[in-house]
Amino acid sequence: MGEGTEPARPEVLAARAEVLAARGRLDEELVRLEASARAAVDIKAKLRRNPVKAAGAAAGAGFLLVGGPRRVFRRTRNAIFGSPTPLPESMLPKDVDKALKALGGDGAKVRGAIEADFAKYLKEKSPELKARDLSGSVAKLLTTFGRPIALRYGIKVANQLLGTDNAQFADRLAQAQAKRPSFPKPKPKLPF
Repeated sequence: MGEGTEPARPEVLAARAEVLAARGRLDEELVRLEASARAAVDIKAKLRRNPVKAAGAAAGAGFLLVGGPRRVFRRTRNAIFGSPTPLPESMLPKDVDKALKALGGDGAKVRGAIEADFAKYLKEKSPELKARDLSGSVAKLLTTFGRPIALRYGIKVANQLLGTDNAQFADRLAQAQAKRPSFPKPKPKLPF
């Protein structure tokens, strides 16, 4: 072994400087990430800053959880088109057998009678069935246009609740940097 070490080559010194600079940038990014995360989940600060928005968001979440939109839509539909008629009571199998036996024993006659009654029923109920189809179409149309609007508003509310403002982020960044005494304190970069 030799008495001394050979002086470091310029490439090695440059690589070491790059590694140290990258480590410093990583440390800075970690501090910024910590500050951003803390600012995003600081619910108390959000409540103090915007209590009305927070109350509105809580009320909206509760409204969605209890099925409010479905109830409001149903009541609106019933107010406009009238309440739907209740479902008819179903015929029990013995009632069906009794009704078929009353028509006679000839299968062709029974089938003809059932088809004739069904055609008469359709003719009588045609306007009601068409009106019911109209209300279903209106409901589908409202759902088609209402869903994207509700989604956009929901995303906007979520961004407002989880977003941070620059002052709050700068405060959290200063707190995170204060925890690291060896970290050089550059000017805070704001996330926006």
